[in-house]
Amino acid sequence: MLKRSIEDTPAFTAGDLTRIREVLHPKNEAITLPFSLAFATLEPGQASQPHILQERSETYIIVSGSGIALVDEVQTEIKSGDVIYIPAGARQYVRNTGKRELAFWCIVAPPWSANDELVF
Repeated sequence: MLKRSIEDTPAFTAGDLTRIREVLHPKNEAITLPFSLAFATLEPGQASQPHILQERSETYIIVSGSGIALVDEVQTEIKSGDVIYIPAGARQYVRNTGKRELAFWCIVAPPWSANDELVF
């Protein structure tokens, strides 16, 4: 068993400008996982930079706040309780259009790698 806490996981600003806490990644742990798991936040008015994960899919689970997601030129409103699947190779970004922090879990499969991400 392995237990991690969001609060105990160091935060950093990712290349796409999202505030990230990389909670589980097989490169950091003595575990085998087919995915990585991160907790991401955007403050009101903030947006991630448009980016593409070339060989990896992403699933976002929105836990608080509201905003929009743009995936391959298709825009959708997002809010707490929503789940978004983003296929590999899709150009995407998320914008917080609400009045409070937008927070979401990011599941990346296979595990996230900087070499796979193109930021525009």
